[in-house]
Formats: sequence, structure tokens, C-alpha cells
Amino acid sequence: MASAAWANWKTTAAPWTVGVEEEVMLLEVDGSPAWRSEDVLRVMPDELSEHARGETHGLALELATNPHATVADATAELRTMRAGLAATVRSLGLRAAVAGTHPLVTAEEVEVSPGARYQFLHQSLRELARREPTFALHVHVAVPDAELATRALNGMRAHIPVLLALSANSPFTRGRDSGLASARTPVFQAFPRTGIPREFDGYAEYVESIDLLIRCGAIPEPTFIWWDVRLQPKLGTLEVRVMDAQTRIRDTAALVALVQCLVRCEALGTCAEPELAHAPEVLDENRFLAARDGIDAQLLDPHRDRRVPASGRLATLVDACWPHARELGCERELQLLAHLAGDPGAARQRAIASEPAGLRGLLHTLQAEFSPPRPQLALAA
Repeated sequence: MASAAWANWKTTAAPWTVGVEEEVMLLEVDGSPAWRSEDVLRVMPDELSEHARGETHGLALELATNPHATVADATAELRTMRAGLAATVRSLGLRAAVAGTHPLVTAEEVEVSPGARYQFLHQSLRELARREPTFALHVHVAVPDAELATRALNGMRAHIPVLLALSANSPFTRGRDSGLASARTPVFQAFPRTGIPREFDGYAEYVESIDLLIRCGAIPEPTFIWWDVRLQPKLGTLEVRVMDAQTRIRDTAALVALVQCLVRCEALGTCAEPELAHAPEVLDENRFLAARDGIDAQLLDPHRDRRVPASGRLATLVDACWPHARELGCERELQLLAHLAGDPGAARQRAIASEPAGLRGLLHTLQAEFSPPRPQLALAA
């Protein structure tokens, strides 16, 4: 086992639990950005502030649930936290919303948060820290030990393009249609240490690859690695980070269920598909195609020398996940994937923005959908 103290793997008596982290944007009533995360954190009730923190940019907050045995419980907590944040920001005359990007913000107006971590980022990344803000969905799944987690990490690399395609929810940036389903992806990739990680022979090799950067002073600690999927030893989890934040909680629930099932499947070695491509150049190209075209992407299949629809690959993954969904109690949420694939975030945003109110109308819709009065997690919703 690697000797780096940060690499000690936290074991848990309850493997496969899930935790959700959601990045939220703060808005003025008219939808313009509100660079007031510190103000919001100061007035936040204690029970919510324990689960919230600032982000790189002053209009962003992250909400983080506790670990839960079921996706239903995790998303129920997220719904409660959204409601609490909505009430908090309203007390300041503000609003909150979720999407992969703010459709109108430009880098020139970005304000970096005052916290020490974010000022360090500004110092080390220079003007890259002032890129347009992005908002992601991160899902943690507890894995019993480090070697199983490394096996799952290696396997999850092949699923990154489908997860990105399905979650794409950021077509607009700088007030324009980017032509992409996930503009968040290339914008965030301006940061170093992003993208799909390489394959690792075992946990010791994973630890050494990161500890080398720490020893040489490139990064202060492991969370400055922003790969699409990474290990979190102090939590005992594998963290999937590639997905755009979802406007609707029912879509979040569907994605969390898929991630939970896939991580368990890959860790236990029960969903290996020989035809899945792990070659870095193929994965990187498919990642780009997923960001560009979303669930309509045609992904490279080098084994057949042709392209295959991302939707077809999703169907195959869901079939492999059903036995795990039954074990984990997330069948209902896994079924919601069909709704998300049929009504993806990027297409919804474009449809709303095509109305006379344009992007301002879209921002008002995003506000309205942040914490609606009725629960959204329903199969008929």
C-alpha cells in the first residue's frame, strides 16, 4: 500500500452508498449573475451551511448531500437543500438556478471568490481562473477497498462519453448558442489536470501519479486533480465529475442511479464488455462528440469500424445495470433515464430560448425549476 498519508482508504460498513454534489448559480431577479456567494453563506441557516461551500467564482455555490443507501434518499435531501437555499437567497433579493453554464456571463465580468483556495487558484492559474463559470454534477459512490475502486475507475473511463452525452445541459455561453450540447466541457477544460484519466495498474500506481505532483509542489493536495472520474481516499469513494448540472432533480436522480449501478458493476467485474474501447484517442474523440452532440452523438466503435448512437450505447448500459439496480433499490430512478434521453437538457434550453423572451426567458425558467412546489421525481412527470 502506498505510504502517502492522504492515500489511506476510508473503509465503510455500507459500500455502494451515494452522495451528490451540485453546483448552483446565484442570480439577480432579472437573471443576471449575482457575485454574492459570501453574502449567501453568511446568512445561511446552520443546517444548510454544513452542506454548502463556495466555488471558484463568486456566483457559484456547491450543495453536498450526506451519503445515502439509496438514490431516492440522496435526491430527497438534495431537494430539501434546494428549497432551503431558495429561501435563503430570496431573503437577500436573489434567486438560484441550475444548468451547466450561465447563458450570458462573459469572462470579462467574472469575479473570483475571496476564499484562500480560490485565491490560490487565481494565483496559480492566472487568468484561466477567470474563465466563464461552469456548473457540474458530481456523484460519489462508496467502494469497499482501494483496489476495487481502482478497478472501477478503469472501467468507468469507457462510460464517460455516454454519461456526458446524456447529461449535456449547457448549449449557451457568452450570450450565444455554442453549437454544442455541453459548452461547459471545453470551457472547464481550460483548467489543467482535466479530462479522462489514464488507466492504472493498481491503487499504488494511482497514488504515485498524484503524489508526485504534490511532492514537486505542482498541487497542494489531491482535490486539485479535476479528472472526469477520480478517487477520493478520505471518503472511500469513486467520484464521477464529468456531468453537467441538471436543472430538474428527476434528471439528477436518473444520472445518480446510472452512476451508482455502473460503479458497482465495474468494481465487481460483472459488466465488462470487450467491445468497449479504452484507447485514449478513441475515448477523447467520443468525449468531444458527446459534448458536441449530446445524446444524439454518434460514437466511434473501432471494433466495428463504424459509429454507433450514444442512445444505443446507453440502452446497453442500462440492461447491464438492472441486476445492480434491484440490489441497490434504484430501479425507479433508472427508469427515468428514458425520460432524460427523450427530453435532454440542451434541447430543452434551446426550445425555451427560441421563444420571444430569449435567453432572459430561459433564465427565468431555470429559476422557476430550481425549487418547484411539487416533487419532480415521478415516472409520469
